[in-house]
Amino acid sequence: MLLTSFLVLALAGPALAATYAQTDSHTGTGFPKSFSYQAISDPTHGRVNYVNSATATSQNLTFASGDHFILRADFKTKLSASGPGRNSVRMQSNKQYTTSVMVFNIRHMPQGCGTWPAVWTVGADWPNQGEVDILEGVNDKGPNQSTLHTNAGCTMPGSRSQTGTSTGNNCDSAATNNAGCGVTMPDSRSYGPSFNSNGGGWYAVERTSSFIKVWFWSRNAAGIPSDVSGGATSVNTDNWGTPVAYFPSTSCPISSKFGPHNIVINLTFCANLLLVAAVVVDLSILFSGGDWAGNVYGSSGCPSSCVDYVNNNPSAFTDAYFDFAWLKIYG
Repeated sequence: MLLTSFLVLALAGPALAATYAQTDSHTGTGFPKSFSYQAISDPTHGRVNYVNSATATSQNLTFASGDHFILRADFKTKLSASGPGRNSVRMQSNKQYTTSVMVFNIRHMPQGCGTWPAVWTVGADWPNQGEVDILEGVNDKGPNQSTLHTNAGCTMPGSRSQTGTSTGNNCDSAATNNAGCGVTMPDSRSYGPSFNSNGGGWYAVERTSSFIKVWFWSRNAAGIPSDVSGGATSVNTDNWGTPVAYFPSTSCPISSKFGPHNIVINLTFCANLLLVAAVVVDLSILFSGGDWAGNVYGSSGCPSSCVDYVNNNPSAFTDAYFDFAWLKIYG
C-alpha cells in the first residue's frame, strides 16, 4: 500500500508542478514584429489620437535600441481644442493566449498628469471573453491595481490568498459600472513615478482554467525569483510566493468567462471615468457620475482641466513613455 501510494504521488508530482516552457520572447525590435499598431478611435474616449506604424516611426513614438523598446506619446505638439487628441500608440499582440504565464520586464512606465497607461489582455468579444488588467492607473496615482472584467456570473470570494487588497468581488462589468473586481497592490513602487525612480520591475500573470494570478517585484526588491529576473527558458510559479492578486475559479468559470486573449499595450489621456473606475480611490466619485477629467483629474492635484492640460502642455509628457526590456511568455 505504501509503495503504491508513493508511486501515485511520484507520478502525480510533475503534473501538479506549475512549470512552464518558454514559447515567445520579445526584446527590442521583436516587439513591433510581434505586435500590430491599432490606429483606432479610443474605446475609452480619451484625448488621444492612436497612430499607425508609419506615423509612430516617423515621429519616434516607438523605437528599439538593443534591449530597449520605447512606446510613447508626442511631447512636442500643442493641440488645437477642435482637433484630434495627442498622438500616442496602442499595440496588440498578433498571437492569442489562454493557459500561459507572461513576464514583463519594464524599466519605465508613462507618468504625468492626464496619463492613463495600461498593459492588459482581452478577448475578441468584450466583455464576454473577459479582460485582465495587469498594469493600469491614472494621473500618477499609485499603487497599481490589477482587475478582471467579465460578463455576469463571475465573482470572487471575500477572503483569498493574496497580498493585495480587494476593491470589489463582482467582476461583472455591467453590474459594477465597468469597475470589475480589482486588487490594489501593497507596494507603492508598483506604479508611476515611484515605479520609475526605482528602476521599474517585473510584472507576471499566470492564467489557468482554475485561477488567474498576478505578481509584482520592484527592481531592487529582495527575493526576486531567479527564473523571473533572468528571463529563464522555463519557469516554476510554485516558487514565486503568494501573488499580489489571486482570482480563483470558485465562483467564476474562468474557462468560459475568458476566451483567447491578445496582449494590449497603450497610453491614453483623459479617458472616461466609468472605464477607469477600478483605480478611483474615492468610489463615491464614481457612483455620482461624471468623467475622469472633471473628477479624478482634479482630485489628483493636477492643474487646469485634463483636456486643457493635455492640449497645451506638450513638454509635460516628456516622461510619458514605456521602456520594455523584454516580455517572456510561457505555456
